[in-house]
Amino acid sequence: MKRSKFTDSQIVEAIKRVEGGLAVSELCRELGISSATFYKWRSKFGGMDVSLMARMKELEAENARLRKMYIEEKLKAEIASEYLAKKS
Repeated sequence: MKRSKFTDSQIVEAIKRVEGGLAVSELCRELGISSATFYKWRSKFGGMDVSLMARMKELEAENARLRKMYIEEKLKAEIASEYLAKKS
């Protein structure tokens, strides 16, 4: 996945600037982003502060690790059940 060139605090600041009255097109021109990128940020991070964004990213990473562990354990269980079925 491509990493953003903007930090969490820069994203939050951009969202707050638009909420404060700055036009979206003007902000996008300043930052060199598309309006779609801004609206994606706003839908994902709107109403958050930097600490909440960091916590959300930690939870997403933990969720990804848990999904991977679950898939590995499920695969092991399938292999074991196939082995036992062949042995019987």
